[in-house]
Amino acid sequence: MRSYQRTKFVCAFSLLLILLFPAVAKNRKMRIIPDGTWGGPHIRISVEGKLAAVEYDCAHGTIEGPLNTDGEGRFRLSGSHIRERGGPVRLGKAPDSHPAQYTGWTDGKKMTLAVTLVNTNEELGTFELTRGQEGRLWKCK
Repeated sequence: MRSYQRTKFVCAFSLLLILLFPAVAKNRKMRIIPDGTWGGPHIRISVEGKLAAVEYDCAHGTIEGPLNTDGEGRFRLSGSHIRERGGPVRLGKAPDSHPAQYTGWTDGKKMTLAVTLVNTNEELGTFELTRGQEGRLWKCK
């Protein structure tokens, strides 16, 4: 009798694992941030393949890929951030460039993005973006 109950339990447990495994594996699958324009207040990102161009009111930068997210849509990506200033640009002057960490979350339609300068640990802010929107920028003059 005990052997029958044990066999029944093992079969039921095995069946449960077989049914749940694809769902668990699917949730942990890496995704890619979709190509296109993402925009919000003070920011616009253009994603194309493994590279994203970032434009702010008074700065710009790049995010280098692959632009993967984890199974829950979170990401931590590296790139650059270049501060701009109003007025003419001096020839031969090096840009105010910094390595940057881009972290956040996306569901493929909305995105939350936090930007931190790696070499100074300065947090530049958190932005809310929507795929397919241009964003609203006020460029330095």
